[in-house]
Amino acid sequence: MADSSNAQSDQSLKDAVWAVLATVQDPELFKDLVTLKMVKDVRACNGAVGIDIDLTTPACPMRSKIEKDVTDAVLKIPGALSVSIKFGASVRPSNDQRNILPGVRNVIAVGAGKGGVGKSTVAVNIAVGLALAGAKVGLLDADVYGPSIPIMTGLAEAQPSVVDDQIIPFQWGSAPQPIKVMSIGFIVQKEKALIWRGPMVHGVIRQFLEQVQWGELDYLIVDLPPGTGDVSLTLAQSIPLTGAVIVATPQEVALADARRAVRMFQQLGVWILGVVENMSYFMCDHGTRYDLFGSGGAQQMAQEMSLPFIGQLPLEISVRKNSDRGDPFANFTGKMQPQMQAMVETLAGQISVRNLTRPPGKAVKLDISS
Repeated sequence: MADSSNAQSDQSLKDAVWAVLATVQDPELFKDLVTLKMVKDVRACNGAVGIDIDLTTPACPMRSKIEKDVTDAVLKIPGALSVSIKFGASVRPSNDQRNILPGVRNVIAVGAGKGGVGKSTVAVNIAVGLALAGAKVGLLDADVYGPSIPIMTGLAEAQPSVVDDQIIPFQWGSAPQPIKVMSIGFIVQKEKALIWRGPMVHGVIRQFLEQVQWGELDYLIVDLPPGTGDVSLTLAQSIPLTGAVIVATPQEVALADARRAVRMFQQLGVWILGVVENMSYFMCDHGTRYDLFGSGGAQQMAQEMSLPFIGQLPLEISVRKNSDRGDPFANFTGKMQPQMQAMVETLAGQISVRNLTRPPGKAVKLDISS
């Protein structure tokens, strides 16, 4: 009888947990966890509750809040003595048959309408921030005409190895998991101008997608060349992108081109994850702010085009120094840490929203509890 009574008690507690989880909302998606099908399993034994929850992106910025909200809600249930939560992530990939990177859960293109707006700087720091959050990250420098990732990563003198016709990307960085990096700059001679027509560009981008040993990645960040040319077209036609990030400075001459980049991606069927306003202002040592390129232009553009605004990054000397010496990780421990962290967390949230709205396919499951 005792065993039967215990089993009934455990089942009652389990039912109560499911009911209370239906009242806990995801703080970014504004729906409850049960409706979103994020709760995968609930266990109960003698007052100890175990819950499996899948997040919609591996570096979910709201993981700690979800954990707290779930724990607080469950512990209010009579008979619930402890709560253990195991987090995973099930990304619903597109059914698109072009997917030649089955081990990569999210491909994020970072583009800009014109050069000189800090697109590569933003791409590198997004990769670093996601890696510091514990995600498996790759960084592809697809700016075939002006590759700058080798310098920004401190790998300018390195040359990749090839094993069984597969290019082995560099393992770079001091994050929990090293970032996998590949660039045309590792292959061509230093200072050599790449005078390539469209078919050659198409070929090298396909090679970097198909013949680089990317393996299992949560995010592949792709730094595009400026403008609306061959590389963006090839990328959009070759693989199903999770979405694109548009980088712009506040002044109108940059925003005009940024708008064209947005329209290009939209015409190609690529989801716009949001806009980053780079070089938003300069703060001198005496605390005076200078809006060298205007103020808030990219944010206003995002609002006018109904796009998410991912954040503002000021013109900061330390970012330039860290890029030149190949140590962008220092941006996440120094003066720029709040802005960089906010940008990465906001982007991760937008990726969550995008993954929720993707057409259903076979879910890619991973354990991210540790």
